[in-house]
Amino acid sequence: MANDQRRKLRIAAVADLHVKEDREQSYKALFADICAVADVLVIAGDLTDLGKPKEAELLAADLRNCTVPVVAVLGNHDYESGAVEEVTAILTDVGVKLLNGRAVEIEDVGFVGVKGFAGGFGRYMLSSFGEPAIKAMVAESVDETMRLENAMRQVRASRSMVVLHYAPITETVVGEPPEIFPFLGSSRLAETIDRFKVDAVVHGHAHRGSYEGRTPAGAPVFNVAAHIEKPTGKPYALIEL
Repeated sequence: MANDQRRKLRIAAVADLHVKEDREQSYKALFADICAVADVLVIAGDLTDLGKPKEAELLAADLRNCTVPVVAVLGNHDYESGAVEEVTAILTDVGVKLLNGRAVEIEDVGFVGVKGFAGGFGRYMLSSFGEPAIKAMVAESVDETMRLENAMRQVRASRSMVVLHYAPITETVVGEPPEIFPFLGSSRLAETIDRFKVDAVVHGHAHRGSYEGRTPAGAPVFNVAAHIEKPTGKPYALIEL
């Protein structure tokens, strides 16, 4: 099908839902709203607040009646309680496609995702030098980017979206205290993304960051943390590919 004839896919993207065990609020209404306007729901990490199975169960209950495909990556909060396997099983049981270093295709759009990791940006990126703890941190950042690259090589669709939790550029973390920028993402992610044709990138994690930016090669990047002001005026962004 020619590019100008293919159907646009409307993607609702949100991050940092931070579902709590003792929450007072349900996301059922938000998901119903999304299902009415979008073809796919993307959740860019921090689905739970403390990575507890009970929190995942509450989110799964809200997602159970979702009428569109749900694609997600985990965030740092989802690792807090050491129950990642259990959280993953609960969410995949209700149909969530957790990317975690793999790609899935929906209507000729390839969705590729990893959590990502910290490490800093540009010439201020942390380098693998000195103490073993620093080298281990850099190794984790490099490993996430390698997993992203391997997943990108699986994409055969003509359009693609990269789903991260950590930011790949500084533009979308601006608004956060500069002192914590190195803990909000890494330019290594952008370097990997720019080796491929990518139509959009979404991430979360930086609750006080900025909505939009671009990688050095020009791929559009959107910070879709629920706390960020978006053109929709709602917690989620709507992106057409």
